[in-house]
Amino acid sequence: MELTEIEIDRIIEMAWEDRTTFDAIKFQFGLKEQEVITLMRQEMKPSSFKMWRARVQGRATKHSKKRNFEEGRFKCSRQKSISNNSISKR
Repeated sequence: MELTEIEIDRIIEMAWEDRTTFDAIKFQFGLKEQEVITLMRQEMKPSSFKMWRARVQGRATKHSKKRNFEEGRFKCSRQKSISNNSISKR
């Protein structure tokens, strides 16, 4: 499978996000967990890759079967709402 630079950037971004599961990456891009790991190893500096692997190793939120919630998204109470392409004021 040939990925564009934009797709690779998005996969890396999703892999860094704590609450984005490997299943979500597989659903959107067709890459299994091991393929994501291989991509991260190829695209990142060795020190950044080691930091990422240490971060996601065994992290329950990266694996849908280990999550303690079924569905829904986490939203920080301080996160601003977006409506009609503009950030609403509080």
